[in-house]
Amino acid sequence: MSEGQKQSVAVVGAGLAGTSAALGFVDLGYDVTIYSDKDRDALRNKVPPTGVGVLFGASRDWDAKIIEDLYEIGNTTGISVRLKSGSGDERADVLEFNPDFGYVAQAVDLRLRGDDRLGRFLERGGKLEVGEVDDDRLDAIAASHDLTLVATGKRGLADVFPIDDARTHYREPQRKLLQATLQGVGDGPEVFDYRSREGGKHAVFNLDAENGEIYVGPFHHKDIGLSWSFIVFAKPDGEWAAKIDGATDNASARQVLVDIFREYFPNDAPVVEKLQVIDADPYSWLKGAVTPTVRKAVSTTKNGHVVAAIGDTAIAVDPVAGQGAQGSLIQVADLLAAAKDHEGEFTAEWLSAQFEKYWESRGKAAVEVTRLYLGDPDYADHLELSFPAASVNSDVASALFGLLSDPNPLLTLETRDDVLGFIGAVAGEPADDVLAKFEPAGQFSSAAVA
Repeated sequence: MSEGQKQSVAVVGAGLAGTSAALGFVDLGYDVTIYSDKDRDALRNKVPPTGVGVLFGASRDWDAKIIEDLYEIGNTTGISVRLKSGSGDERADVLEFNPDFGYVAQAVDLRLRGDDRLGRFLERGGKLEVGEVDDDRLDAIAASHDLTLVATGKRGLADVFPIDDARTHYREPQRKLLQATLQGVGDGPEVFDYRSREGGKHAVFNLDAENGEIYVGPFHHKDIGLSWSFIVFAKPDGEWAAKIDGATDNASARQVLVDIFREYFPNDAPVVEKLQVIDADPYSWLKGAVTPTVRKAVSTTKNGHVVAAIGDTAIAVDPVAGQGAQGSLIQVADLLAAAKDHEGEFTAEWLSAQFEKYWESRGKAAVEVTRLYLGDPDYADHLELSFPAASVNSDVASALFGLLSDPNPLLTLETRDDVLGFIGAVAGEPADDVLAKFEPAGQFSSAAVA
C-alpha cells in the first residue's frame, strides 16, 4: 500500500479466518469492516466451535504474525496412537506408538480465538456491521470496498466460488463427525499414564480399521479453561455412524462417546467416564459432515465486482488431519505479507496469484495429508508401511505426525519405494530392517477402574 493511501477492506464472516484477516489489515493501516450475521456476544456464546482448531507447530509461528500467543492451556507435546481391528472374538489390538511431536501443538476454543481477535480489531478502529449478507448484499459491499474477502465457511456464500474439479477429490463426506468438549479431568502426567509417559501432555488418537478414528486432547474452553475435546470421525459404512445420530444435546453427545469407548476402546473407558458435560455451555458439542472441497478462490459478484475466498470458503478439508484452522491462518498471514507491499488495485489477477502461491506452498499438501489420514486408496502403500514402522521406531512416528505441522514432505513420496526410502532415511537403517521388527501389539494396557 502506497504511503498516505488508506484503502478499504471488507471481510464477510467473523470466524477465525475473518477476524484474523480483519485484524491484520487494520494493523497494516487499512480501513476495515467486518460483516457478520451475528453480533459479538452471539459469536462467542451462542454457537458451537466449528472444530477443535489445533495448531500443530509451524502454524503457531504463522499465527504469531497476526496476534501474540494468549494461551497456556491446551498445549500438547506429542500423541498416543492405538489401532484396533476386527469385531467380536476377532477384535485385535494391532499396534501402538507414542511419539513426541518435536513441536508444541495448541488446542484453543475457536470462539475464544475469534473473540480475542475481534476485540483487538475493534479497539484498533475496525468496524463490525451485523446483518445477513446474501448475494445482492455481497455485490453492494464489493462495489464499495477496494478489497472484499469472503470467510463464511463451508456453506454461507461459498457457492459464489466455483468448485475446482481438478483439485477436489471427493463429492461426498468421507466421515460423519461428532465433536464434544467435556470437563472433570486434568492434564497432568497421571492422565492416560498407562498409554504414555507424558500422560495428559500427549493427545490421544484411537483408530478402528472398520469404523473410523477418535481424537482426544486437552482443550482451552472459552469459559472454564482446561477441558478435553473429542472428535469422532465415523466411516459412513461403519457402526459408529449410526451412533452419532443419537446425539441431540451435550448430554447425549457425551453418552455416545462413553458408549463408543466402552464397546470399542474399553482400555480408555474409565478415564472417559470421569468426564462430564459443561452445563454452562449448551453449545459445547457439534455433529455434521464435511465434503472436502477446493474452490476457485477468486470470483465476481453479479455486477462484476471481484471477491476472494479465504479459510474454509476456499479450501474445506475433513478435520481428521487438523488442517482447517491451520490452513486458514497460514493463508491469511501469506495474504497480509503480500498486501503490505502492494500498491494499486486488488485485481482478480493479483488475488489469484496470491492464492496460487498459497496452494503451492501449503494448500495442496494440506489436502493430500488429509487424504492420507482418511485412508484414501491412493495412500494405501504409505499407510501399510508407515504405521508399522512408526510402532517400532520413534523417529518414524515423530516424522509421521510431523506432517500435521508441515505436510509438504508428503508430496515427495509418490511411490512405494519413495515411502521405503523415507522410512530408511528417518530411521537410519534400511526400511526392511525396521519393518521386520514389527509384531502385533497383543494387548494394550488399560486405565485402572475407579
